[in-house]
Amino acid sequence: MSSSTTNTTTIGAMGAPSRRNTELAMLVFAVIIPVFAYANVGLALNDELPAGMLAYGLGLGLLAGVAHLVVRKFAPYADPLMLPIATLLNGLGLVLIWRLDQSPRLIRQAAGQGISNSSAPTQLMYSAMGIALFVGVLLLLKDHRVLQRYTYISMVVALILLIAPVFFPARFGARIWITIGGFSIQPAEFAKIIIAVFFAGYLMVKRDALALASRRFMGLYLPRGRDLGPILVIWAMSLLILVFETDLGTSLLFFGLFVIMLYVATERTSWIVFGLLMSAIGAVVVGSVEPHVNVRVMAWLHPFAVYAPNPPSWATTEQIAQSLFAFGSGGIFGTGLGQGNSDLIGFAAKADFILGTVGEELGLAGMMAFLLLYALLVERGVRTALAARDPFGKLLAVGLSAAFAIQIFVVTGGVTGLIPLTGMNMPFIAQGGSSVIANWALIAVLLRISDTARRPAPTPAPSTDAEMTQVVRP
Repeated sequence: MSSSTTNTTTIGAMGAPSRRNTELAMLVFAVIIPVFAYANVGLALNDELPAGMLAYGLGLGLLAGVAHLVVRKFAPYADPLMLPIATLLNGLGLVLIWRLDQSPRLIRQAAGQGISNSSAPTQLMYSAMGIALFVGVLLLLKDHRVLQRYTYISMVVALILLIAPVFFPARFGARIWITIGGFSIQPAEFAKIIIAVFFAGYLMVKRDALALASRRFMGLYLPRGRDLGPILVIWAMSLLILVFETDLGTSLLFFGLFVIMLYVATERTSWIVFGLLMSAIGAVVVGSVEPHVNVRVMAWLHPFAVYAPNPPSWATTEQIAQSLFAFGSGGIFGTGLGQGNSDLIGFAAKADFILGTVGEELGLAGMMAFLLLYALLVERGVRTALAARDPFGKLLAVGLSAAFAIQIFVVTGGVTGLIPLTGMNMPFIAQGGSSVIANWALIAVLLRISDTARRPAPTPAPSTDAEMTQVVRP
């Protein structure tokens, strides 16, 4: 191996490993596994390899290769696992969406509505746009600390993104989309990144004041009254989002992100206790007075009420019940890709209920494999936060990792019946352009922080003989 190759791919300055070759090897597996899954679906459905398998493999490989080359050139010391895991999840998501595209039930349902059931090509296009944004972030964001300058600007932008859907028509009972013509966007997916920038910048400055306690009660340090202001404001804003947009998922994500980052910044357990109590109180109050949220809560408590001889008025959907049936049918190892009936869930099978397909066709083992991939991605984000050398980078990495983890918990909990359904998309695998594009940007920011944290310190310049003589002279 040449010395130049060693310096750029294996050993960096002062002998620090860059791990880019490890990333490349993992990316090969991240492309091959979805291609085999694609072939498996085609054989299960039609007893032959799908015609578009080669094009799919080349397209996914090209996107992964471009992302890898950019990371190798502009973030050589970044974490080596984040990009392969994101690529694997995105690739498997495309396979699951294509599998549901082949469902005769969904084809008939889409034909009855006068729309196309072919979602996989569109999702592949959105994935390419996500990779393009990923590349743009790494090229333009040379140092993550630059974002600290835009702390309050990011707050304004995030509020605009969160409020904007109020002025557009509701879809499926929630106002979470901005729809212009045939184009729609879910601004909350991008707001979670921008609001994390604001929280990181704000808490870095205010953490000492927020960490002060006025008294101790039952083993908990209670914050001073004037320091409760920020959390009360964020709590009120999350409730307003829930009331006016009936968006339970964004409300939980918004408030949970703030509480986690506040705890990390102050190291006060009391903030976690206050956060949980306030979120519980708000959820109970809004769930009692807001009809749409109340319907979702009742559907969560009684998922099979829709099958009763005289179902109640709020029992209007069988999606949760069908999802539970899918998980039950999957057992330990699943029915096999392409051999399940999760399409009975309806149009939502490609979006927030796509985990139903995973649970039925790949079983508990496949479901755990997906969740472990997500957990590993979150763990690498937290590891990046621990390695960051500046407090802003630590808080930002924790915030982005927490936002990702909360979204996974909220979606998985809703689909499996652990919590009420929220309507959020599962990152990378569910159908949704806004989600896949925003999450690729999130991975790019984490890689930039990771590159800065893992980059070896520059070698100090050697002193000249004159300088040494000057130091030695009395």
